[in-house]
Amino acid sequence: MSSTRLSVNINKIALLRNSRGANIPDVVQFAKDCERYGAQGITVHPRQDERHITRNDVYELKKTVTTEFNIEGYPSEDFLKMVLEVKPEQCTLVPDAPGQLTSDHGWDTITHQNLLIDVIAELKKNNIRVSLFIDPVNNLIEAAKKTGADRIEFYTGPYAHDFSADKQKAIQSFSSAAKFCNDIGVGINAGHDLNLDNLKFFKQNIPNLLEVSIGHALVRDCLYLGLENTIQLYLRELE
Repeated sequence: MSSTRLSVNINKIALLRNSRGANIPDVVQFAKDCERYGAQGITVHPRQDERHITRNDVYELKKTVTTEFNIEGYPSEDFLKMVLEVKPEQCTLVPDAPGQLTSDHGWDTITHQNLLIDVIAELKKNNIRVSLFIDPVNNLIEAAKKTGADRIEFYTGPYAHDFSADKQKAIQSFSSAAKFCNDIGVGINAGHDLNLDNLKFFKQNIPNLLEVSIGHALVRDCLYLGLENTIQLYLRELE
């Protein structure tokens, strides 16, 4: 089974900082510490209202992140301008509406195929790997490949929601879609509501899972377990 990288989404740290209007906690230092304790990537999802990660954070993190930098977001004109200036290793395109609380569905890669083709071509021209946030549906994954995307990122909210009731049923559509990804040569990332309870089972049932992006649950665990210990626990689940 392939190695799976852990990318830590630090949005919630920025949200905590912004609640007091100062630089506590320091988002850049938190990212450095995540890397120091073993995280293999840093993920941010700047939104238009900058309620957590700000544009300035993105530029400052680019100066210091030494692992893989992944910027998520909807491909608006201002978002793409920032990404092309920062040039992260990966850009994950997400179909979020302005003001949306959190990502809760993947792209309709058939309806939005022309938009995605143009955006992805520009990103790849700048040597930025592109991933599309998507639901585990084969025809949407096939259309994602036609856009030129390198990877898809499974929206794993439904898996996490159904895991405690019936984990075999919860994983079924994702396992099937992962096999299809492998068959057609699309890389697999995953993220949303993955945690220490459901992560290992997901990893075991998704062949060639390349990367998971985890933020909310990991930050919650830090409050009880400490950052260094939490990072190590998540890495252990991915072994």
